[in-house]
Amino acid sequence: MKPIFILHEGNEKKTADNELIRLLMEDLGLDLNLVDFRGMGSKSNFFKAEKYGVLIQAAQANQIEKILCVIDADDANNDAKYGGAENTRKEMALMLAQLGLQDISQVFVACDPDTQIGYLESLILSTIPETEKACIKSFLQCSNFHTKKIDKIILYNIYKHAYPNAPYNFAHENFEPLKTALHLLFTPI
Repeated sequence: MKPIFILHEGNEKKTADNELIRLLMEDLGLDLNLVDFRGMGSKSNFFKAEKYGVLIQAAQANQIEKILCVIDADDANNDAKYGGAENTRKEMALMLAQLGLQDISQVFVACDPDTQIGYLESLILSTIPETEKACIKSFLQCSNFHTKKIDKIILYNIYKHAYPNAPYNFAHENFEPLKTALHLLFTPI
């Protein structure tokens, strides 16, 4: 078993969430071989105690040193309990405490840093120049796609196709909190 776990939305296959995290770890020179990536499926699964059975057993056996939960903020207007960055952080802290994992865990809530709502794709969008950002936002508004899943897919695909040679601006200040969280995974307790 690997000493570090990163829990993220989606599955273990190449998804936007784990692809971004892996690329950022490579950019930072962090050892991917020490990390077990676990896709939790939907955000709601982060709040189901039964999804953590293996992690709890491994933590009790001192087989896991650290856990990072990467979870979307979404929007408090759509989910008063789990939506928005503050609510997501609060509920994840309660869940990790309930599971007894709070001492080895940290939470990164993916969103637009200015609005504190959104998802990983919103964080990515926040790191591109204003003219490109305005163009993408304009397309999303006039497209009449108003479901989270479709919005995320369109946003991610527009970004990947529009910027194939430089997919992420990891030097942007909005990536600093995620960089810090990743560095902490490799810092001795």
